[in-house]
Amino acid sequence: MQHPDSYFMEQAIRLSAKGRPLSPPNPAVGCVIVRDGEIIASGFTQKAGGHHAEIEALTDAERRGVNIEGATVYVTLEPCSHYGRTPPCALALINHRVGRVVAAMKDPNPLVAGKGLAMLEAAGIPTACGVLEEEAWESNRGFFTRMTRGTPWVTLKVGASIDGRTALPNGESQWITGEAARQDVQRLRSESGAILTGIGTVLADDCRLNVRLPGRDPAEIRQPLRVVVDSSLRTPVTARVIGEDGLCLIVCAKADPKRKAELEMRGAEVIELPGSDGRVDLRALVSELGRREVNDLLAEGGATLNGALLDAGLVDEIVVYTAPILIGEGRGMWSVGPYKRLAEAERWAYRSVSRLGEDLCFDLRNQRKD
Repeated sequence: MQHPDSYFMEQAIRLSAKGRPLSPPNPAVGCVIVRDGEIIASGFTQKAGGHHAEIEALTDAERRGVNIEGATVYVTLEPCSHYGRTPPCALALINHRVGRVVAAMKDPNPLVAGKGLAMLEAAGIPTACGVLEEEAWESNRGFFTRMTRGTPWVTLKVGASIDGRTALPNGESQWITGEAARQDVQRLRSESGAILTGIGTVLADDCRLNVRLPGRDPAEIRQPLRVVVDSSLRTPVTARVIGEDGLCLIVCAKADPKRKAELEMRGAEVIELPGSDGRVDLRALVSELGRREVNDLLAEGGATLNGALLDAGLVDEIVVYTAPILIGEGRGMWSVGPYKRLAEAERWAYRSVSRLGEDLCFDLRNQRKD
C-alpha cells in the first residue's frame, strides 16, 4: 500500500507539469494542501513574476472557503525563503499556520538551499524532505541542471527513417514522421527555453522554429529563444527564423560589421563566440545560454551540428522519432567518430520507448556522471 506522503506528492508532481510551458526560468512546482486524507486546495507555478505554487494553493483555499490551519502542505520543491520576483512562500505558509510541510527535495538555488525548510522549522512547523525526490528532479531537470552545472539540460531531437536517415540526398524531408510525432515536437518546443539549429538547416528549410499548438491561444504560448549557429554569419536578413519578436540569437565566430548591423536591424541579436578551429565554440554557447537563464535547450540541427554537440559531450538526452519508412541513401542523424575500437563509442541508456501514431519515439539519456 502506498504511503500517504508518496500518494499526495505524486499528485503534486502531476500538477506541476501544468506549469512547465510558462514557469521558466523558475522551476515548475506543484502544491497540494491536504486535510483528513483529502486534497482541499492546490496550485502550480505561474508565469515568471506571478504566483509560486504555494501561493496559488493558498489562493485556491481562500477561493474555496476552506480552513487550512493545521493542514499538511505537499510541495515538489522546498518553499522559497527570499524576496525575489515574489515574496517568500515559506513566510506565507507560516502566516497561514499550516500544520506540516512535506517537500520532495531541497532547492539547489543558493538563495534557498535549505533555508526555506529551516524557516518553517524555526516557526514550529514540522517538515519532511525527500519524498519522491527522483521523480521531482525529473520534472524540473533543466532548472536543477542549470543551478548545479551552470548550463541548460540539452536535448537533441531527430526525426528519422528506420534506417537512420533524416532526409533524401537532395534534402527533402517533409514529412518522414507522422502528425502525432510532429505534435510531440511542438510539446518539446513549448517546454524549452531555447531551440538550437545550424545555418545549414536555416538555408535548406527556412524554418521558423516557433511553437504551434492547435487549439491554444498564441498569446498564451511562451515562445522560446531561437538560436542559430552560423560561424560565417550567412543567415539571410529575410530568414523566417529571425521573426519580429526579438527572440532570435545568431551566434558566429566572427561578424562582418555591415552584415551584423543588417541582421540586428531586422531584430536579431548577433554575438561572437569563436573557437580555436574558427567555428562557434559550442561549449561557450551553452554556457552563455545558462547565463541567460535557459533551463532546457532543444537542439534541432543537421548531422554536422548534432555530431559537434555529441562530440563535445554537451548532450544530456536524445529523442529520436522513428518512422516505418526505408530511405536507403540519404542524410544521417549525426556525424560522430570515427572510432578505432567499439569500446570508444559512447553508450546511452534507454529511458523510454513509446508509440506515436505509426511512429516510435526513443528517449535516451547520457550515462555520464557530471
